[in-house]
Amino acid sequence: MALTKDEEDMVALVRDFIDRRVVGHVREFDEPDVYPEAFIEEMKELGFFGLLAPAEYGGIDVSMACFARVCEELARGWMSLAGAIGGHSVITYLIKTFGTQEQKDKYLPQMAEGKIRATMALTEPGGGSDLQAMRTYAAPGDGYTINGSKTWISNAAHSGLFGLLCLTDRDAKPAHKGMSVILVEPGEGFTLSKKLPKLGYRGVEACELVFDNMAVPADAVLGGEPNQGWGHMMRGLEVGRIQVASRALGVGQAALEAATKYAQERESFGKPIWKHQSVGNMLADMATKQQAARLLTVDAADKLDRGERADMEAGMAKLFASETAMEIALDAIRVHGGYGYSKEYDVERYFRDAPLMIVGEGTNEIQRNVIAAQLIARNKI
Repeated sequence: MALTKDEEDMVALVRDFIDRRVVGHVREFDEPDVYPEAFIEEMKELGFFGLLAPAEYGGIDVSMACFARVCEELARGWMSLAGAIGGHSVITYLIKTFGTQEQKDKYLPQMAEGKIRATMALTEPGGGSDLQAMRTYAAPGDGYTINGSKTWISNAAHSGLFGLLCLTDRDAKPAHKGMSVILVEPGEGFTLSKKLPKLGYRGVEACELVFDNMAVPADAVLGGEPNQGWGHMMRGLEVGRIQVASRALGVGQAALEAATKYAQERESFGKPIWKHQSVGNMLADMATKQQAARLLTVDAADKLDRGERADMEAGMAKLFASETAMEIALDAIRVHGGYGYSKEYDVERYFRDAPLMIVGEGTNEIQRNVIAAQLIARNKI
């Protein structure tokens, strides 16, 4: 689906922000692993936190196709900036789509401005991508009392709202029929760990959350009805996986551009290295894979924009784009030779950032399970 003029202007605004403010300054935050507060504040002012919020709540309400393009541009400059709006945008989408009127009125205006930043809380220390093994439990009563823990929660220290997927009926069979998404604000009974050290995706923190008899009101359940959370979050993960695919596209594009530029500047045996067949073929394969990944992502975004189920398409986009980003990042290092292994060149950072998209938002092994299951479901004999 073609973007509207306003959406094209938004993508151009993001591109200008990246080229003007971010490129050339990433090392100031990446190497010391410092939260990029200045960039985040400017992103708030430019409306990036309200991309998926409805206009009546102060958001921009762009299409999923536009959202994907914006995230790619952010990641092209620094993948961590795309990550800063990732979980926030998924929770925005969930509240917009499934929230009660009271939840929309309470959260969406502040989320659109970035006054409240949100994130997802799914992964548990003993479960990883196996959400069916979830143990965090919200016991019903006068509201809910939450006990359990979540880990690798991005943006945790800077979020004022957590979309917590947890059990509200431990007797449900299968387990996912007893899950709810609870909108949790930090408070008594909630503990946040120090940030966990990471290979890449630096600047933006990932932490462990611990819930110890944390009380929340009954109206904190997304949509007002308990035990609907699995369906809610699976829909949200379609958005999340398109967003992760877009992040991978951004990293891949940055690595491809760096390799293309270097291959023209660097000479060996009296000619630019791209003229050596081995390097030229590598660049051709990188560009081809990048375009294929982009088309898969566009297809998934368009399907979601049409209101159709897109779990298989989003899984395909996330799987292929993330594997492609890893391959392009490694090939960019090969093109740079020894310089590619140096922190003097950004390709070293792309190689550290790319693996996140392979393991994040459900590992690629899980993506293959999702794709296979949907393939069979849609083609039963």
